Amino acid sequence: MSSGPPQHSNELLVSFPSNHVLQLTLNRPKSLNAMTPQMSDDLKKVLDWFEDEPSLCLTLGISRVVIVTGAGRAFCAGADLKAWNKDQQSGSNNEQEGVAANVHGFGSISRRQSNKPIIAAVIGGAYGGGMEMILNCDIVIAAHDAKFALPEVKRGVVAVQGGIPRLAQIAGHHVASELLLTGRTISATEAQNRFRFVNTVVPSSEVISTAVAIAQEIIQNSPEAVQSTKKGLLLSQRHNFQEMLHTHVWSPESKRVYKGDNIKEGLKAFAEKRSPVWKNPSKL
Repeated sequence: MSSGPPQHSNELLVSFPSNHVLQLTLNRPKSLNAMTPQMSDDLKKVLDWFEDEPSLCLTLGISRVVIVTGAGRAFCAGADLKAWNKDQQSGSNNEQEGVAANVHGFGSISRRQSNKPIIAAVIGGAYGGGMEMILNCDIVIAAHDAKFALPEVKRGVVAVQGGIPRLAQIAGHHVASELLLTGRTISATEAQNRFRFVNTVVPSSEVISTAVAIAQEIIQNSPEAVQSTKKGLLLSQRHNFQEMLHTHVWSPESKRVYKGDNIKEGLKAFAEKRSPVWKNPSKL
């Protein structure tokens, strides 16, 4: 039985705000949580563990939902541009190779294909790679004063870590083009109502509690059903309707739903007019 997450630096804070809920807090507030290689490595190790760990501990059980947030005044300001500038000026420019080799994308999140739900809790701002991270999350809770931007073109670079296709899919080509080609900053309200990648806008003091409440609502449901549904959403990003349906129904995640114990418990609980008592799912 796992005793806890893998070792990581103080650039990432790991906590458990509720049963089955893992919270990851980017912890470089003085640098607006700009991503470093260390922070990215920390995120990769902990998120890989989140995906694979068979059990967390006797009191917490398997972590089924992760909340990602940032300490201080920003969610994440994106890449560390000062460090990037030093690399470019010194001739150490292997960006294409780095992006291609980084399977999970910026911060190990922007292209991660996780079957477990990821909730972004945005206080302050999310810029560049930080915004590309939240575009790949399943649910986004933002503070009223939160700001969002993909300003890469203003710095001579490109939102190449997954932000372009995700925003185009969410907002549509023309609206996405406006944000990507101008690099302008938008408000949380505009992100919710026009660009449609923010679910809920609340006061700053309520962002984390709202994210935890949604996570708790998710974990009231069958863990296998939630993960299979998430798999279906991921497949919908890259397959047409028929291909998605066929691939989904024969996936290991669907098999675990229909051959597992929790489908029996869910149907029995309905027949008996009571709340189901879910078991932790076995690993795929």
